Amino acid sequence: MWVLSLLLGVLVVLAITAATGYFVAQEFSYMAVDRSRLRSRAEAGDAAAERALGVTRRTSFMLSGAQLGITVTALLVGYVAEPLIGESLGEALGGVGVPTGVGVGIGTVLALLFSTFVQMIFGELFPKNLAIARPEPVAIRLATSTTLYLGAFGWLITFFDKASNRLLRLFGMEPVHDVEHAATARDLEHIVADSRDSGDLPEELSVLLDRVLDFPDDDAEHAMVPRARVDVVHLDDDVATLWDLMSVGHSRYPVVDVDGRAVGVVHLQDVLAAGRDGATTAEALMREPVLVPTVMSLPDVLRTMARERAQLVCVLDEYGGFAGVLTGEDLAEEVVGEIEDEHDPREVPLGEAEPGTWTLAGDVHVDELERTVGRELPPGDVETVGGLVTAAHGDLPEVGTRVHVELSPDPSTLLEEGDVPADHLVLEVLEVEHHVPSTVRVTLPPRSSDPHGDDPVAAPIPEEQR
Repeated sequence: MWVLSLLLGVLVVLAITAATGYFVAQEFSYMAVDRSRLRSRAEAGDAAAERALGVTRRTSFMLSGAQLGITVTALLVGYVAEPLIGESLGEALGGVGVPTGVGVGIGTVLALLFSTFVQMIFGELFPKNLAIARPEPVAIRLATSTTLYLGAFGWLITFFDKASNRLLRLFGMEPVHDVEHAATARDLEHIVADSRDSGDLPEELSVLLDRVLDFPDDDAEHAMVPRARVDVVHLDDDVATLWDLMSVGHSRYPVVDVDGRAVGVVHLQDVLAAGRDGATTAEALMREPVLVPTVMSLPDVLRTMARERAQLVCVLDEYGGFAGVLTGEDLAEEVVGEIEDEHDPREVPLGEAEPGTWTLAGDVHVDELERTVGRELPPGDVETVGGLVTAAHGDLPEVGTRVHVELSPDPSTLLEEGDVPADHLVLEVLEVEHHVPSTVRVTLPPRSSDPHGDDPVAAPIPEEQR
């Protein structure tokens, strides 16, 4: 008789464990599934995918239902294992001379060990790993039964949900009825950085993605060519002068008046149409300029250029002064990096001269410096490496000027043993042009793990290397 009771107990435990596994798979599959893929399949006419997508729209409700099922089935296993399996084993042990009390105790322990093992392997770990490994097919297969279950026991799930929400509000917190699946730009930056560090994402692609994510946060001032580097024409410049300029330079030039204000833009096609000879001036050929403020975001600048069908816009500062120009090429460079053509001057290469040392052009943006050294700088008002040197120096720098620029702390390395990252950069001016640094050597010095040690200073750069 005890054999049948034992067999029945094992079968009941396995059946309840299967139910537990069902709810665990339900919980993890709908949390891990890609909603966009479900949406695509649903739009293609997949009814099961449509039902699965409906479940994901009520994530909190589904999780409450899954937790209810897991809790009830776990309690049932304990309720069934002891009387059916434990007593059967106790009876079997009694048949070989083991005292009844001792046999029942041993049988109860064995029953609990068996049910715990089965529950952990087949009721928890296996369905969890399966749902995480194959979330989409699991979610679709469970869609119909999950919908029926939530409909049948929705009243009970709602009761427990409301009770828990009231308790949460007692602690001053507002319940959230859905789990946010969308990632913010900051989340995507961390994902890109982690993927790059793990080797899953090539360095070039990670830099490209990082620039794309930064693009909406940058403004016109960040990407523009500043006024000091802009070639302009004047209202009274004749067409011959314009021909000479455009034969070796750009196809569009801003036109400025006697006060230096941007009043128009002259185009190559208009100059060619006017002919080389004649008394035509830039004032007669110029078109109305497209003006944008320095604080306009780059996506808005791009939309403005598309709307006005302009390849060049003039950027104005807060006082209405001519601050610089912005072209389609400048916007493209914000995403893909420097684009050189035959008219561009040869720039200092962006590269690592030796481990921990880079030679950069002074007009390299600060965000490119951060990508190069792999560390972040505190927020500031400067846009370029040269501006960083000038701001830290507090005066116009000269060749040989060296400054220390503090880095933002890296929380991920605070608990690491051994050498800790440097807390500053050393910037050395190698060349100066128009009173501002045009070439800068950047050094990320090693730092001892001793927090009380001296602050390291990069070794002086030999004169012959400058």
